[in-house]
Amino acid sequence: MDLESLEETMAGLGQPSYRTGQVWEWLARGAGSFEEMTNLPSGLRGELTEKLPISTLAVDASAKSVDGTEKALFMTADNRPVEAVLMRYRDGRRSLCLSSQSGCPLTCTFCATGTMKFGRNLTESEILDQALHFRRIEPVNHTVFMGMGEPMMNLDNVLAVCERLPAIGIANSHTTVSTVGWLPGIVRMTNEGPAVRLALSLHAPNDRLRSEIMPVNDRYPMEEVVAACREWRHTRKRKVFIEYLMLDGVNDSVEIAHELADLLLPKNDFKVNLIPYNPSGTGYQGSPRAVIDRFRETLITRGVHATVRLTRGRDIDAACGQLAAKAANGG
Repeated sequence: MDLESLEETMAGLGQPSYRTGQVWEWLARGAGSFEEMTNLPSGLRGELTEKLPISTLAVDASAKSVDGTEKALFMTADNRPVEAVLMRYRDGRRSLCLSSQSGCPLTCTFCATGTMKFGRNLTESEILDQALHFRRIEPVNHTVFMGMGEPMMNLDNVLAVCERLPAIGIANSHTTVSTVGWLPGIVRMTNEGPAVRLALSLHAPNDRLRSEIMPVNDRYPMEEVVAACREWRHTRKRKVFIEYLMLDGVNDSVEIAHELADLLLPKNDFKVNLIPYNPSGTGYQGSPRAVIDRFRETLITRGVHATVRLTRGRDIDAACGQLAAKAANGG
């Protein structure tokens, strides 16, 4: 729902301002049409149906994995592809992975989104409509901004969405904003916005290797970014998640595990999530499970809190950007 257009439409119809709030409350509870909004006058419901689409996004394709993961490819009004994912877990978590941009300008070499031409930042409503799409399917309770794009490059709209997510059922403490290390955004979030969680996509423990796989490191070197994350931890009183993709023969040796421990210690400011890699046509392969386990044990032995993330949706191209890249490239 384009919330600005909703306000303008309500004003144009001479409706009191609280009517906009009523519509939002229905949307946040999963309403899929104006006709469901029974505390609005019948005539108003009809006028809104004529004048406003219920979403700024159109579903172009969807897929559901055998593990329950569900992915949607949307198109914006100007035909930009956008992806979002719902991950279902046995413990009751229903976690959304939301996109903040169509495409991404930062060209991380392992990411399918990086193979696409960058489109633009998404509006607040376009980000929110990804969440509302899945809320119409079932209740949701966790969110991570780890879909297409760099959230810190669209921070105004991302933070505005974070403010609205609790109404949908997602507490700030269950919302994570993930960054590849966009330093101005980390600095700004340290003192601004709701008390969400921060994740750093690190993927390498030294500047040489990190710059090879993540060109953004040339602009914002790793040690400066890690220092900013420590400041965020000090101010926000929450550990920072370190996202670490396990790339076969690239960043998965025992020696590199020790380098990573050296970078993150001595303070216990971080929790490392080791992520098995979903191959996405970029030339990389995922590390074997035995290698991942050895890497994790090395970190734990050094005193670093490390876990291995469950792999979700591998059978439906659930890795970031895969469906959109195929659509953009005519696949």
